Amino acid sequence: MKEPAPTALLDRVNDPADLRQLSEEQLSQLADELRQETVRIVSITGGHLGASLGVIELTVALHYVFNTPRDKLIWDVGHQAYPHKILTGRRSRMLTLRQGGGLSGFTKRSESEYDPFGAAHTSTSISAALGMAVARDFRGDDNNVIAVIGDGAMSAGMAYEAMNNAGAMKSRLIVILNDNDMSIAPPVGAMSAYLSRLISSKPYRSLRHVLADVAKKFPRGLEKAALKAEEYARGLVTGGTLFEELGFLYVGPIDGHNFDHLLPVLKNLRDDREPGPVLVHVVTKKGHGYPPAERSADKYHGVGRFDVVTGEQVKVKANAPSYTGVFAEALIAEAEEDDKIVAITAAMPAGTGVDKFEKRFPERSFDVGIAEQHAVTFAAGLATEGYKPFCAIYSTFLQRAYDQVVHDVALQKLPVRFAMDRAGLVGADGATHAGAFDLPYLLCLPEMVVMAAADEADLMHMVATCAAIDDRPSAVRYPRGEGVGVELPRRGQVLPIGKGRVVKEGTSIALLSLGTRLKEALKAGEELAARGLSTTIVDARFAKPLDTNLIRRLAHEHEVLITLEEGAAGGFGAHVMQFLALEGLLESGLKFRPMTLPDLFLDQDKPELQYDVAALNAKHIVAMALGALGRTKEAAEAARA
Repeated sequence: MKEPAPTALLDRVNDPADLRQLSEEQLSQLADELRQETVRIVSITGGHLGASLGVIELTVALHYVFNTPRDKLIWDVGHQAYPHKILTGRRSRMLTLRQGGGLSGFTKRSESEYDPFGAAHTSTSISAALGMAVARDFRGDDNNVIAVIGDGAMSAGMAYEAMNNAGAMKSRLIVILNDNDMSIAPPVGAMSAYLSRLISSKPYRSLRHVLADVAKKFPRGLEKAALKAEEYARGLVTGGTLFEELGFLYVGPIDGHNFDHLLPVLKNLRDDREPGPVLVHVVTKKGHGYPPAERSADKYHGVGRFDVVTGEQVKVKANAPSYTGVFAEALIAEAEEDDKIVAITAAMPAGTGVDKFEKRFPERSFDVGIAEQHAVTFAAGLATEGYKPFCAIYSTFLQRAYDQVVHDVALQKLPVRFAMDRAGLVGADGATHAGAFDLPYLLCLPEMVVMAAADEADLMHMVATCAAIDDRPSAVRYPRGEGVGVELPRRGQVLPIGKGRVVKEGTSIALLSLGTRLKEALKAGEELAARGLSTTIVDARFAKPLDTNLIRRLAHEHEVLITLEEGAAGGFGAHVMQFLALEGLLESGLKFRPMTLPDLFLDQDKPELQYDVAALNAKHIVAMALGALGRTKEAAEAARA
């Protein structure tokens, strides 16, 4: 007799309509198969495993109860959406996850009608859901709008801004608070499940309205007292007073891995047509159902390829230390000598290297949660008192705190130091996590010092330089991944502010590189030399202030000047070009060409392939130089090589 397929039920589900043909009794088996399939896929592709495993039952229940895609289901951040993708017609493409031309690691509107809102930056779901709910009301429709947000994402102010707005409105909205760290919830059990069913039921909600009407017959003081008594009674039982105060009906906490608890509550809310927002507090366990993930400290938040049986991750041996690791060691070295240095991160201690700093200096390390705006102004406050804060925030996440960088730091000339990891393109995480815009948005700020490391030794020197700058803000940007393998000093040296370094002298073409494209510039220099073109190669080091004397010399002594940067147009090259124009250096035959990231959002791929698409590899530099000299045929051949 033929053995049944290990995913026999899942094989019958091509989309949520198929899922809704199953009986409730079959859902537990389906969840087991979905968990098994998720583990198998991520073991091959890598990605965000723990968060996805934690919402298996919740994902099944939501698609089973609600009529997606007509009912809008929004996943905050999106790193927990792999099971959602499998159930919504994308299972056959899941092995392309986070690869070039494949599925995004996050939700993406252009990918599926089941992804009504794209995500990857956290704490946006409630705001987006409220907008969709209000649009639905304008149209006179009756579909549901559901936002799923994690307890970590609830540390961001934007979530509370959205809840405060939603609580003051009558739009029907369901928010699922996925509490996977037990950071909010008391113990859950049968009594909690019973109360949740009761509170979410139509009779209870109708009774509340009756009681509210009756209370209005009381004198004003007694009316307020009666309503408050009812609110706080439920708050004391369920822990939902905070959300009730924001205007939400609070339901929970309920066990997010138990269909007997999930389904009745979700059905009650689906069938209810009472106005106003509801928050359902669901308690889950990150990595649930896969022992290696459950045992892991970070619950396998982000993993590479791994062995399904043992959970052991396949680690590619690095040729050089990572930039993140070098930053951490450099900051520790500075802090050993200066007790005023403190490190701040916004919920990314491991991603930024601040976890290593914390082990050495626990009292001088601060993880403020998903609160980049607060992180920057908190650092500004420390700076006013003579401390030396290093704000370690990914370039793409620092965008969320731009007003604070401008108003609270730059305007007051406070010496906050910004360490911007993940500058440039980031491979599998794609456009949402690429640090493409920090150069344009920082270089326009008066007196800001902005540096970019060309290699890991440069990064150490720049950390030391930031520590020494005590009269204005400074920033250093560096990429994801490993360095180039240069020898590292024990401690960085303070660099002269606004001075570049000439790596190789030539006479015909000047390549002025900012950041880690220097390696490609050196390759391009060799190719140009083979074509008889003598090339000067310069590591700019500073995007601001510019090394104007060096730029002036390059302009006078070379026929072609090319700038290179791993950032959007409007950054380093634009500032160099403005200087050249104002100095009249473009009026005597100099051929100037800026090379930047293209004016588009680049999807995920291997970094080297992304830079091929961006036309920032050595062959593209060669082609740009040849094209500037009018050697167009050679330029085209070089670009195709």
